[in-house]
Amino acid sequence: MNGWPAWVWLVLGVLLMLAELVVPSFFIFWFGLAACGVAAVVAILPQSSLLLELGLWLVASLLLVTAWFGWLEPRRRRSRIGASDAAVGEIGWVSEAIEPQRRGKVRFQRPVLGAEEWPALADEPIGEGERVRVVAVEGQMVKVARLRQGRS
Repeated sequence: MNGWPAWVWLVLGVLLMLAELVVPSFFIFWFGLAACGVAAVVAILPQSSLLLELGLWLVASLLLVTAWFGWLEPRRRRSRIGASDAAVGEIGWVSEAIEPQRRGKVRFQRPVLGAEEWPALADEPIGEGERVRVVAVEGQMVKVARLRQGRS
C-alpha cells in the first residue's frame, strides 16, 4: 500500500504545530515537526509505504520529544527559585533604583544562576547605575549592598 503524499504529512505537521497555540504544553509541537520531516522524506522517496512513513514519524517524534525533555528543556528552565548562595559576592549595577521598602533591579554583566537581571532588595537606598555586591539570595530576589569605593 502506498503511503500518503508529502503534502498530507506537511499539512498534518503544520496543524499539529498550530495546535500547540491552543494547548501550550510544547509537547505537540514535536509531533508536528516530525510530520514535517516525514513530508521531506516522502518528497524525496514518493513510493514509500504508509507503514514505513508511520514508523518514521513515530521514531522521529520519540527522538525529538526525548531530546527536548531530556536535554534541551532542562537547560532552558534554569530556575532562580531555591537558588544556592552561589551568587553571593557577584557584582552588578542597579538598573532600577532600590529603596529599603521597595525592590528594584540589578543587572549583571554575565548571567548569574541563569538570569542577567534580578529583582533586588537593599537595606539602604541605592540609585540607578550604582555598583552593588550580592550579599544574599532570598527566594527569587537578591539582597545587595552598595559597593564602596576602593573595593573591587
